[in-house]
Amino acid sequence: MNNHATSSHGPVPFELYAIRYANHSNRKSSDNIIGGDLHEEGSDLDYFVWVARRAEEVFLVDTGFGKDAAAQRGRTLLRTPAEAVKLLGIDAAEIRHVILTHLHYDHAGTLSDFPRAQFHVQDSEAAFATGRCMCHEFLRAPYDVEDVVSFVRHVYADRVKFHDSDVELADGLSLHRVGGHTAGMQMVRVWTKRGWVVLASDASHLYANFLSCKAFPAVYHLGELLEGYGVMERLADSEDHIIPGHDPLVMRLYPAPSSDMEGVIVSLDVEPEKL
Repeated sequence: MNNHATSSHGPVPFELYAIRYANHSNRKSSDNIIGGDLHEEGSDLDYFVWVARRAEEVFLVDTGFGKDAAAQRGRTLLRTPAEAVKLLGIDAAEIRHVILTHLHYDHAGTLSDFPRAQFHVQDSEAAFATGRCMCHEFLRAPYDVEDVVSFVRHVYADRVKFHDSDVELADGLSLHRVGGHTAGMQMVRVWTKRGWVVLASDASHLYANFLSCKAFPAVYHLGELLEGYGVMERLADSEDHIIPGHDPLVMRLYPAPSSDMEGVIVSLDVEPEKL
């Protein structure tokens, strides 16, 4: 890509949004933290995709899941990501760049809803999701075989851009492989009007994971996951600039861009309320 929007003071900042599209409730602490109490109530999970926008540049981060996956896995689907981006005036059919942080069912479903997009993924994630590790039920459980098949079809259609570790996609937007949760888990670093914000995605499901250095139970490489907390803290301007992948607190800490987006979309390029 050669979209390098700059000003005399550095990159032109992106608008940055979190879009809540689904929810999972009635969880236990042990569902969210390794070593959590089986009898203690745990945080709900919200499911998000994210949008970074700067003038005509639009990057969608992840593609969520659809009705079939919601029914099969007992999740509450509130809206599809393709439907939700319309509230930002974005036509899913016109999005050209989609970043897949990893290929789990809740981050890489509904690819067909974005028919003009190029999908950005780590080499190691594609190898992991289609290789020998998928012979183990624990590791393949968060993947959906039809989503992975769809991804491979997009590879054969020349619609996937592979990356190896860290890469700058545009001036002020870069990808950073941390692994841990999956072999090719990547975070997204975005320059905004409040500084560098890191979309951690599932490198940290909840604020509690990285703030207390306690891992979410769905993990491939525990050492990489724990080291990843330090990576996100170095990439972000502060802890307040790290956005976890599934924490309902995100919807409380950040404001909606307008009243018609309340409960659906929040702006991440403004200062949050304090935790």
